[in-house]
Amino acid sequence: MKHYDTYFIDLDGTIYQGKNRIPAAAAFIQRLKDHGKRILYLTNNSTRTPEEVAQVLTKDHQIPTDPKDVYTSALATADYVKSIASTGQERVNVIGEWGLQKALLDRGFYLTTYQPDFVVVGMDMNATYEDFATAVLNIQRGAKFIGTNPDTNLPNERGMLPGAGSLVALVHYATQAVEPIVVGKPHALIMEMALQYTGKQVDQVLMVGDNFHTDIQAGQAVEMDTLLVYTGVSKRSEVAKESRQPTYQIDSLDEWDEENI
Repeated sequence: MKHYDTYFIDLDGTIYQGKNRIPAAAAFIQRLKDHGKRILYLTNNSTRTPEEVAQVLTKDHQIPTDPKDVYTSALATADYVKSIASTGQERVNVIGEWGLQKALLDRGFYLTTYQPDFVVVGMDMNATYEDFATAVLNIQRGAKFIGTNPDTNLPNERGMLPGAGSLVALVHYATQAVEPIVVGKPHALIMEMALQYTGKQVDQVLMVGDNFHTDIQAGQAVEMDTLLVYTGVSKRSEVAKESRQPTYQIDSLDEWDEENI
C-alpha cells in the first residue's frame, strides 16, 4: 500500500451531499490531519470564494477548514489565465459570480466588457442576454475564450438546472464554434494548477471523489492515483465497465483507515 503526502478531496458527494452530512467524512478528515497530511478541497464550484466554502465546512459540517485549504475552479481559472497572459494583458470580460470575479481581481485583472484580452465564463445565475451577446462579440473579435468547468447541470431541490458547462456551451455555439479552454474537472488544468498551488509532485497526491467522470478522470488526466468512494454519483456496476479503473475503490470513507493513511 502506497502512502500519500497530500489529499485532493472533492466536496459534494464525498464530504457532504447537498446540505446533508456524510457521517464518515469528518472522521476521515480528522484521521488525515492526525497523520499530518496536507488536505486540499478541490471543487468545480466557481461561485463561492474559498472563505465561503470553508465557512460551510466549518459551521454546517463540523469540519474546521482554513480558506487556504480550498481550491475552486474559479481560483484555478484565474491562476491559469494569469499563467498565459502576456505583459499588458489584464482585461477580462467575465460571466460569473463573486467567487470568480474576486479570484480574477485578486490576481490583478481588470474586469471590463471593453476590448478584453480574455472572456471567462462560469456559473452565473444573474447573467442576461446582453451579457452573453457581449461575450460572444468579444470572442469573435479575438479575446481568448476560457470556461471555468464543464458541468452541464446544477442539481438542487428544483431539479437539474443549467450548470456552468451549459453557459459555456451557449457561448461556444453562438461564436460559431470557437473552442473554449475549459479548466475544471475532469480536465487536467485544474489538477496542474492545484499541484502548483500546493507545490506538490503528482506522485505525492491522492485524488478522492465520488464521481468517476469528473474527480477520477481528472486525476487520471495527470497520472495521479485516485480513490473513488461510492457515496455520491458513481455506481460500481457502471464503473466496472470503464477501461481504466480508479487506483482504489471503497464504499465508505470509514474504510480508508489508519493502515491506508
